[in-house]
Amino acid sequence: MHSPFLALPAFLLLSFASISAEKTHSTEQIKVETLTKQQQSWNGATLPAYPKGQPEVRIMRFTIPAGQTLPIHKHPYINAGLMIKGELMVETETGETLHIKAGDTIVEVLNTWHWGKNVGKEAAQIVVFYAGVKDQAVTLKPE
Repeated sequence: MHSPFLALPAFLLLSFASISAEKTHSTEQIKVETLTKQQQSWNGATLPAYPKGQPEVRIMRFTIPAGQTLPIHKHPYINAGLMIKGELMVETETGETLHIKAGDTIVEVLNTWHWGKNVGKEAAQIVVFYAGVKDQAVTLKPE
């Protein structure tokens, strides 16, 4: 079968390619925003030094249905999250609370028993970044 494109002169093909390339360039500037920069968790406790061992970074997305409560737990190393949608209420065993909604960031408490609850009307979604040690659990539950 004969393709009509084979008959086009090379300069026309190059013209089409340059028009295509021009459309991929944007006049918008790259924008960088620092969403969180801190040395304390959300309850004001100073973050500890990183543990020794092979570093491991995990990025996890959690989806919590409306009205759902997370079980009590604690984290052995530094983690921070970005609420993508919905809202959560986080509470420590000593009664400290934090309410976060879509667009908010959180630097989580360490070695502190706490839980969260979706207090909104839709599923909450949070992306959490863990900076820890290879093969160490990111979340601990009571025994």
